Parts: sequence; C-alpha cells; structure tokens
Amino acid sequence: MTDFFEDIKIGDTLELGEHTFTQDEILRFAEQFDPQPFHLSEEAAAQTHFGRLCASGWHTASVFMKLWVAAHQKVQKEAAAQGKTPAKLGPSPGFEDLKWIKPVYVGDRLRYKRVVTGKTESRSRPDWGLIHSDMLAENQDGKLVFSFKGTVFVERRPAGTGS
Repeated sequence: MTDFFEDIKIGDTLELGEHTFTQDEILRFAEQFDPQPFHLSEEAAAQTHFGRLCASGWHTASVFMKLWVAAHQKVQKEAAAQGKTPAKLGPSPGFEDLKWIKPVYVGDRLRYKRVVTGKTESRSRPDWGLIHSDMLAENQDGKLVFSFKGTVFVERRPAGTGS
C-alpha cells in the first residue's frame, strides 16, 4: 500500500500471500509459545476435540504479521524503484474481534488478505488518517479460518502535492 489516506477506497483488497503449515513448524511454534496438547503431538491431539495436530491460533496470527510486513516492504521497494514517495504507515491503535474460525491442520495452506472497510480522519493527528480493515485468511478449500478487524494509521497526502 503506497497509497495515501485520500487514495484508499473502501473495498480495496491487498493480497498478502500464502503460507503452508508444516508439522515441524507447528511443533516448534507450540513448544515455544503455545504448549497445549493438540499443538504438541498427533497422539495428544487425537485425544482432543480437534482429533489431530493443529496449529496454534497465535501461529496463524504470527504468519499474518510476517506476510503483512513483507507485503508492505515489497510495495515500498517497488515505489522507490519507480521514483515515487509512498505514504508512510503508522502504528496500529489496536484490533478487535479476533476469531479462529476453523482449525489449521498440517498441510493446510492459508491465503491472507486485507479488505478496507472504513476510513476515519484523525482529529488528534491531522497529517494521518485511520484505515479500518478486515484481515482474513482462507484455507486451500476457500474456507475462512482466521479473521480480525484491524486499524492502522496511514499518512495523508501533504498539502499542495495533488494526487
């Protein structure tokens, strides 16, 4: 997203990329950050409501963040290569409504994206606006498995620079 606040439209979609969850990766993440039985072994997972090894929801969220940063770095590089000055992204004041809708099993491939749902001009920071988005991940079957509503500050177009 190199667009300034004024250029962003409700409905704009940014494809962030895909990620396939492997058994080794699921186990490494769980051992370090979310050591619940259904994330630690096939045998333990078989005894739970999941029935088999599945990724931590926090793992799916971490992959989102990795792809979010990589997508924005790529866009920034492309803009610089074209001699353009991209809009700056500011911090996020937070998110809400985080949902892990379906389990993510070994071999599942998630496709992550951001869909703009709203815009708010910042009263406290007039050089910035807030972009509200749905952050989504679908599995290889097109089923939504992860979502949250995110907000991020985006730089407004400097006065006198046109579009």
